[in-house]
Amino acid sequence: MTGVILLLIPALYAPFIANARPFFMEVDGVLSFPFVRYLFAPDSPESFVEQFFNYFALLIPAAAVIFLLVRKRKIRLILSGIAALFLLVPFFTVREVVDKRNYRELCSAEGVKSCFAPIKYGPFETASTPCSAPDKEHILGCDDIGRDVAARLIYGARSSLAVGIFSSLIALVIGCAVGLAAGFKRGVFDLVTMRFVEILLCFPSFLLLLILMSLLGDRQLGQSIPLVIAVLGLTGWIGIAFLVRGETLKQRNLPYVESCIVSGIPEKRIMFFHLLPNVMFPVLIAFTFGIAGAILAESSLSFLGFGVKAPAPSWGGLLRQAFDNPLDHWHLTFFPGAALFIAVMSFNFVGEGLRRALSVKE
Repeated sequence: MTGVILLLIPALYAPFIANARPFFMEVDGVLSFPFVRYLFAPDSPESFVEQFFNYFALLIPAAAVIFLLVRKRKIRLILSGIAALFLLVPFFTVREVVDKRNYRELCSAEGVKSCFAPIKYGPFETASTPCSAPDKEHILGCDDIGRDVAARLIYGARSSLAVGIFSSLIALVIGCAVGLAAGFKRGVFDLVTMRFVEILLCFPSFLLLLILMSLLGDRQLGQSIPLVIAVLGLTGWIGIAFLVRGETLKQRNLPYVESCIVSGIPEKRIMFFHLLPNVMFPVLIAFTFGIAGAILAESSLSFLGFGVKAPAPSWGGLLRQAFDNPLDHWHLTFFPGAALFIAVMSFNFVGEGLRRALSVKE
């Protein structure tokens, strides 16, 4: 969990950690806030993912303050809902503006007051010489075109976590629906459904991902992260379907299910309100392992050039930049590789911990 938190917090608050725009600046007595517009309307090719993380970065502290100050549960929920709706307004009303001004030079002038993030560089701006090693100015060095690696590593965590969590959620929904229906109905429906699933299982999963990303990526559908999420989610549900079907078959003949059927409760209600809660424990474990697998798959696709499209930051993309000369460009190998290792290891350990905690003790 420590590893997951170490990934989640920088991903949520990336603009507050690495940004080329000052939080505020005062020039000739005029106060401005260049950072605010970027927070609500980020100048990024993956603006949807950026806005999603920025929204929750603001919502979580607001909800925490409400829960600390208000005691009544109903009022808490009402105020939290109002805050959630209120925070949505600027994300829809503030428009994106391409701002190429170098605020570091502007704020270095005499008499100008300003406050920057700890890392004064954004993930897209050229900040130094290409492939420069780590120094005091760029603590993790620069990539092959001179962009700050620390900034791209932090924003790359957003790409990896978004792909891992949302693709696993899509796979979870599809796999649970297919497995529940096949295990509950049994008979011909189960036979036909599972044979179809087994046919899909015969295809090499990563090869299928490469084919789909190659076909869909050539169509230039816009933002690449939602496309990666959709492809990974629509191809990653097969294992969950087998798992849910097996657990459903175990529960199918138990007395509580038979009593529901005799009572005339609709099948959909039995499946989703009675069976599903009793088969979710192993599914939750598989879900955490699925997040780790999806993060690794996204990084592999990006490394091969089929995943997150440049210039959007990605751990796999950073690793790809060091491919020609990994020893001289060691910082492009070590830091993204370490982040990827920590992410995959952390989610795998969480899954293993859940497995031990939720396992049936006889």
